[in-house]
Amino acid sequence: MSAKLLEYRGHIRNWRGLCGELGVDDTLSRDERERAILIKGYEKWGTELPEHLYGMFALAIEDGGAVYCLRDQFGTKPFYYYITDDGRLLHGTLIKDIIEGEGFKKELNEEMLQLYLTLTYCGGENTFFKGVKKLMPGCYLIFKDGKAEITRYWEPSFNPDESRSLEDFADEIHETLKKIMTEVKDEDETAESFLSGGVDSSYVFAMSDAQVSDSCGYTDERFDESKLAKKTADLLGRDNLTCIITPEQYFDAVEYVCRYMEQPLADASAIVFALACKATAEHTKLCYSGEGSDEFFGGYNMYRNAQRYGDNLRDFYVGNTMIMKEDEKKELLKNYREGVLPISVVGDLYDRMEGWDPLSKMSNVDIQIWLEGDIYLNVDKMSTACGLEIRMPLTDRRIFDIASRMPSKFKVNDDQNKVAFRTAAAKVLPDEIAFRKKLGFIVPIRIWMADDRYNGGVREKLFGKTAEKFFNTDKIREIFDAYVGGQSDLWRKLWTIYIFIVWYDVYFA
Repeated sequence: MSAKLLEYRGHIRNWRGLCGELGVDDTLSRDERERAILIKGYEKWGTELPEHLYGMFALAIEDGGAVYCLRDQFGTKPFYYYITDDGRLLHGTLIKDIIEGEGFKKELNEEMLQLYLTLTYCGGENTFFKGVKKLMPGCYLIFKDGKAEITRYWEPSFNPDESRSLEDFADEIHETLKKIMTEVKDEDETAESFLSGGVDSSYVFAMSDAQVSDSCGYTDERFDESKLAKKTADLLGRDNLTCIITPEQYFDAVEYVCRYMEQPLADASAIVFALACKATAEHTKLCYSGEGSDEFFGGYNMYRNAQRYGDNLRDFYVGNTMIMKEDEKKELLKNYREGVLPISVVGDLYDRMEGWDPLSKMSNVDIQIWLEGDIYLNVDKMSTACGLEIRMPLTDRRIFDIASRMPSKFKVNDDQNKVAFRTAAAKVLPDEIAFRKKLGFIVPIRIWMADDRYNGGVREKLFGKTAEKFFNTDKIREIFDAYVGGQSDLWRKLWTIYIFIVWYDVYFA
């Protein structure tokens, strides 16, 4: 019996070379040729298939009595699995494929709520659906005779090369990205590019042949980066389309996002990104985005504290977000469980990072947990929901390989983050853009949620029946009153609770 591709989502960048090596007709449609590459590649290389692929992929192949499931090195595409009581495998790149499967029992995994209140996303292999697990990045699963065996085939490693200069690394980044940009789309495809005021999206746009960029903005100029994006597009002599998002649009989209995200994700930018995808899908089906470089090259401001954290990282660093501490959750949750701690999600990672420098440890945690659980999930789910395909040129093993060999001093210093990456970007961008301070993806939610004109739906959920089922609502009231009273930083705690409740009502109410 020959191997059969059961499902596949993704984009294979090095398809031209693979077609020649595997004898695949390169005049086939993209879908046909990629499916042929995967089957022929599996038949030739077996479980070593991903070592030969550059790109984004999640797939399942049936081979005789076994099923081989594979997820790419960084987890850009999700893959879920569930074993029924009678020993059958349900799997899919969407959880809804599993929920609809015969033998699935829909139960809430309440322990995940306790982790989520700290992380704001599902970190690690478990999900909010009991028994539904994520195949983690860089792993494959072989299911046979009712049993699943998981193998990690790749994970990030860091081996700094002190012999090379900052300019050497910047040159290598630039030349590598130049090559990748020739692979991220076919000649007959037309792509646009998401563009914020930051260096990542600006660099990708500048290096691409996209003639149109897509940005988000707000009427409140304090939070509006769209003018910076427009300025970048003007400097490059290209067009910029801006989607102005109102508070009404934002709150109206929350249930839609929770439904298509399939898991609670309390990243406030996810709502904005969903609206941006919808707007962009009205005039293109393919768009570039700049994810990956922050985690690879030291893009977050907190990375500058890595050396100071030192060996203490293992005690507290679970990734990019830490919204609630354990004492807060004990007061808030009706069913707090001792021993269900966020640090358990990354404990095995730290075991494998003995001897690494602190910045590499922080980067690795974020690459394996935060990127997969938040950033890539958001990109995939929200683009898929509206029929937009997003490709991320900076998320590539060849780009990461450069970062893995780069000393920390070329990533962050006292004055700047992503030093070498920005130096590379400055080859095609003015310094004012390449070295612009990182702002993050700003959302005015901290102001909107305190405004009675917009927050009626939020209050209804925070003090409704679902909230009473899981939370001590007196504690929620205390947080909410303090927030409205001027402690604006509390918005993230409230938003995290709110998103869980909306998601729960979509899937379980």
